[in-house]
Amino acid sequence: MKDLDSAGLDCLAALADEGSFERAAKVLSITQSAVSQRLRSLEAQVGQPLVVRSRPLRLTESGKLLLRYARQLQALRADVMRELGAGLAPHERLAIAVNADSLATWVLPALNDIVQRGLSEGFGLELVVDDQDFTHDRLRQGEVLGCVSTVRQALRGCVVRALGVMRYVAVASPDFVAQHLPQGLTVANFAQTPFLVFNRKDDTQSLWVSKALGLRAPRLRERFVPSSEAYARAVCMGWGVGVAPELQLRPLLASGELVPLRPDVSVDVALYWHQWKLVGELETAPVRAALLDELGQALARGARQALVMPS
Repeated sequence: MKDLDSAGLDCLAALADEGSFERAAKVLSITQSAVSQRLRSLEAQVGQPLVVRSRPLRLTESGKLLLRYARQLQALRADVMRELGAGLAPHERLAIAVNADSLATWVLPALNDIVQRGLSEGFGLELVVDDQDFTHDRLRQGEVLGCVSTVRQALRGCVVRALGVMRYVAVASPDFVAQHLPQGLTVANFAQTPFLVFNRKDDTQSLWVSKALGLRAPRLRERFVPSSEAYARAVCMGWGVGVAPELQLRPLLASGELVPLRPDVSVDVALYWHQWKLVGELETAPVRAALLDELGQALARGARQALVMPS
């Protein structure tokens, strides 16, 4: 691995990020021909194709494996440049995956100090958003170096730490309840009641209904709103029942804009931080990816302040 061409690995990462040779060439400030040449050289080194030249292009399994390595080298290089007081290339950034509900509530405050400091240090940060059950796949495929996930087991070569529990509760607007649920949500009326769902990966509403009504695999009347902020707004507007983080809904419940349905029932989602263990060498001296460690520590502190701590 030490002999792999770093320029070729940078090209592979840029291709994965940008999805085309043209855009990869722009972010790297080289020609498309140079991108193709460096990729071919890297493919010749490993003896396997790394990119499927489609639109958008995609990485082969070997390409995903090398992408993880490329991301790790970039993170180590970024830390060395920080220590030297040198600036980073504009395209270099550290990518982590988080779920939308965490992003809408506690993640930004948790990372604020690091990001504010990074304005002067020049490091780039990319927050990749996916469902909390799927952020782990992005880590496995090399798209990111860390993730907030519901997965408890660490990948080989990764470390994991428990963050806390995000508690989901069911709510609706007072007008919606008065008009559609005057007797509350029951086995008799839930199938006709619209539920707001974040996206097709989201099963929180079904889990809550199963728990509240003692039903197995309930089929819901769904309305999809794929934004945490818009989701809460749609519930306030009376589009249907929402099942969302209590942390996000707290001010809306306090103001009376929303009312709880079955406050004794909640869905608790345990969250974990995963990151690659990055250790490299610079002229025989060990180098750790300190910035990635700092991000993990900041997220853990933020989670302790915002999430429910498991008993």
